[in-house]
Parts: sequence; C-alpha cells; structure tokens
Amino acid sequence: MDQQFEDGLRMRRQVMGEAFVAQAFGKADAFTAPLQEFLTRNAWGTVWCRDGLDLKTRSLVTLAMLTALGRAHELRGHVRGAVNNGAGMEEIREVLLHASVYCGMPLAVEAFRAAQEVLAEMGQIAAADQGELP
Repeated sequence: MDQQFEDGLRMRRQVMGEAFVAQAFGKADAFTAPLQEFLTRNAWGTVWCRDGLDLKTRSLVTLAMLTALGRAHELRGHVRGAVNNGAGMEEIREVLLHASVYCGMPLAVEAFRAAQEVLAEMGQIAAADQGELP
C-alpha cells in the first residue's frame, strides 16, 4: 500500500485500537474492502494526521459531530478513541452536554447512553455510578 494508507492505518490503530481496526478489516468483503481502504487512506491518513489539532481535541470534536448526526454506533467507537487519546469522563460528558444545546435532547440522550455503555466497559465509570437515564 502507499504511504498515506500506511500513515492512516497507524493512526487508526493508535486512536481506535488494534482490535477495532482488525475487526473492521476482518469483516470487510469484496464489496466493503474498498470503503475500509478509502476511510483509512483519506480520513485517517489525511485528516487525522494533520498538525492543526491534537488527537484529544480531534476526538472530542468527532464526538460532538456524531452526537449531532445521531450516529450512536460510530460514537461508541470514538468514545473509546477519545479515552485512548487522553480524554476523561468529565470532558466527554461536557462535550455531550454542550452538543445537547445545539442538536437537541433526544440525540443527546442517545449519545449519553452510548457513551455510558463504553465508559462502563472501559472501567471509566464505577458500577455504583451506572444508573439508567430516564
């Protein structure tokens, strides 16, 4: 593969984790493999490798955008990435709260549920602190 793909693969593994990337490529077939290659080369090898923002900031911006788009599935992966990039539970919570004002409560509630699930799996939320959202 080319250097842009290799840089993207390295960045994607760093942010999302080796298991996530292996699963994404492992599930790819003849139809979806070009999409995985495109995402890795262009999103990860170009945008995520730029110098303008640090990785934690990129992750937090991504959480806000995925919240606004209502993409809970993708948000789960990027919550894990945000933690991998040094974001704490409080920072993630504040981004989701901030997004709620601009994109609406139903989207924010869904984002909180998704983030809570991942943060609990990662041991970022104590068992006693895991309550169901109303």
